[in-house]
Amino acid sequence: MSLKSRKLQYSLAINEALHQLMESDNSVFLIGQGVKSPWYVGNTCRWLIEKFGSERVIDTPVSENAITGVAIGAAIAGMKPIVVHPRMDFMLYAMDPIINQAANWYYMTGGKLNVPVVIWGIINRGGEQAAQHSQAFHSIFAHIPGLKVVMPSTPYDAKGLLISAVQDPNPVVYIDDRWLYGIEGEVPENMYSIPIGKAVIRRPGKDVTIIGISYMALEALKAAEFLHKNYNIDAEVIDLRTIKPIDVDTVSESIKKTGRVVITDVGWKTGGFSAEVLSTISEKVFDFLKAPPSRIALPDAPAPASRVLEEVYYPNYENIIEIVLEVMKNDSVKK
Repeated sequence: MSLKSRKLQYSLAINEALHQLMESDNSVFLIGQGVKSPWYVGNTCRWLIEKFGSERVIDTPVSENAITGVAIGAAIAGMKPIVVHPRMDFMLYAMDPIINQAANWYYMTGGKLNVPVVIWGIINRGGEQAAQHSQAFHSIFAHIPGLKVVMPSTPYDAKGLLISAVQDPNPVVYIDDRWLYGIEGEVPENMYSIPIGKAVIRRPGKDVTIIGISYMALEALKAAEFLHKNYNIDAEVIDLRTIKPIDVDTVSESIKKTGRVVITDVGWKTGGFSAEVLSTISEKVFDFLKAPPSRIALPDAPAPASRVLEEVYYPNYENIIEIVLEVMKNDSVKK
């Protein structure tokens, strides 16, 4: 098998995965709003309807609950649907079939029936889209037994995790961020998969661990390079990639080495995913901490509609640098 790769945009890596999945398996189909419209899904779905037809690329009316219910029913019947929600905010209309049906069906049938559905939610933050069009609900889905949740940050992972999600025998919530669509990275031409539940160390280091998901993993890399160049701080950057289940082993081994940790999230702080990571660290590796762990998340407020306020509302690498410097000043949690 050829391992040839080339640079590809994040959005086009998703597009390539969709093409290859549908070419290799006739049971895979795509359903959702605007699957033939760049205004809805960018260029992630281009050329799909021309190649596979409207029976396998189904552009639907605006009815999130019905669309998702149809997809889950098809999965129970043996198909492998990918149901796309171009704005994650309106996935809330589909919470009943996602939580009460998809997440529970395998358990309630005693393992006799699988639900191989991928629920693809797109976060559309920024651009003055305000409170009802900018929300990230990954923590809610991570709370539900029976759901796996992945959040890629690179083109390579966007393709590999989507393939893994479709090949998984039970529900996977695949969450991506429109802010990532234009970034480029090396992507193999062949189909490949990335294990769900396995984090990756983007940058090895010995002084502090920075944990990130989605676009904040890339901001963490920027922060780490700045810290090394300007403060001689050697930060290890972990991109979780999967938030349910968390790769506890990779996180634990890193903190055992560095003794310090900063967690970065793309959602709100209170009751959010950063709190889950923090509690996991406290349970598993508290004795190895040299300083109190810290976290960066959105403030507990709806997204603003002002570009100026957005610059304050959304954290970036500068916020990570500031928090890491504070963490490095602490000698020990056991004074």
